[in-house]
Amino acid sequence: MNLLIGLAAGFFGGLVGLGGGVIMIPLMVGILKMSQHQAHGTSLVALVFTGLSGAVTYALNGSVDIVASALLASTAIFTARAGARFANALPEWKLKKSFGGFLIVVTLLLLIKPYLPHVAEPAMGWVKILILLLAGGFTGFLSGMMGVGGGTIMVPSMVLLIGFTQYTAQGCSLLAMVPVGIVGAYTHWRLGNVSTSILPGLIPGILIGTFLGGSLAHILSEGALRIIFAIVMIRTGVKYLKTPKPQPDVE
Repeated sequence: MNLLIGLAAGFFGGLVGLGGGVIMIPLMVGILKMSQHQAHGTSLVALVFTGLSGAVTYALNGSVDIVASALLASTAIFTARAGARFANALPEWKLKKSFGGFLIVVTLLLLIKPYLPHVAEPAMGWVKILILLLAGGFTGFLSGMMGVGGGTIMVPSMVLLIGFTQYTAQGCSLLAMVPVGIVGAYTHWRLGNVSTSILPGLIPGILIGTFLGGSLAHILSEGALRIIFAIVMIRTGVKYLKTPKPQPDVE
């Protein structure tokens, strides 16, 4: 079952260009009956390997800006720890509601991504550096808290404000999220939020699924894939948003 969850997360992630956390976390909670906190921590560990394999693939095609990736990671590695600790401090019902809202925002960004225009005059010099540092800091916190890769914030920032191509932005995001994922995953592990027993099945599944999904994405209609993915994600997000606040015990 762990292998199948990894395959599903990697496959859908490869198809639509996202990290598999948004698929993996609901499956780990729903099927493996993990706590929301454990699912977030375990997802981050697995996504480190997704980032590594994806970054290598993009680098071989010349679609990684090493300096931009380093700037993104330089602030994100600090805020990832804060995000992980913030998630750990939240009651489970609040974390579930936050994750539900996050899923819906991610889905909306995914749907509008094909219509995002490139900037006429890309940011240069210190402005470019500042944008990368700020995007990295915000994404690191979100990654540590939500247990995801963070490309949904990094990629639009690089495309819209800096003028990177979609491929270069995704390649930089994948590379930057490797050290960020390691920091966030380690923090979650120290807090007891990582289930190491499922990783041997989960990680190979993600690696295989990402390759298969990325390959198939060039054959199928991207528009149809986005719509299918959006329906699944919005339904899941709404379900998480409806998580009730537990009632206090009455003596």
